[in-house]
Amino acid sequence: MSQSTGGTRERIKAVALELFTEQGYEATSLREVAERLGVTKAALYYHFKSKDEIVTSVVADRLDLMDSLIAWAEAQPPTLATRRAVIERYADTIFGGDQRGVMRFFEQNQTALKSLSAGRELRERLLRLATVLSAGDNSPGGQVRAALALFAVHSSWFVVRTPDITDAERKHVALEVANELLAAITTP
Repeated sequence: MSQSTGGTRERIKAVALELFTEQGYEATSLREVAERLGVTKAALYYHFKSKDEIVTSVVADRLDLMDSLIAWAEAQPPTLATRRAVIERYADTIFGGDQRGVMRFFEQNQTALKSLSAGRELRERLLRLATVLSAGDNSPGGQVRAALALFAVHSSWFVVRTPDITDAERKHVALEVANELLAAITTP
């Protein structure tokens, strides 16, 4: 592995996510990840000791993005314009860069994620972000609408089954639905 350590770790995560998505998290071994990468298991262990460590690293990247978004959102006034800006920024984190593979992994491995502490942390951040989105409207309806707005964005990866839809079209539809939900949240 002649790449930098950071580049190697990113390559391992990408290949592992491919395999976890294709075969399932539980059915994939570190040996298979090493084989697909064309490295020894020892070389893989240098970077990650377990599949859990790989997933934790992937989720940590998402948590960093979400923490930044939450901090920004909490500093804004609880208005519809803020809610729309938050959901747009959230969508940017879901649709940006190499997130397609991450979102497919999340879709295919929900059960495994629930059992890992990284998955529980991700769920906690989503709930915090939903709380920010419903700020000023503590009604059950406001809370559900905020959570569903987030779900509209990230679930668009697995509920939209339209053939040949582009990522931009998928994002547009997700934001359209999310913004309809956010518009129904009462602004103080």
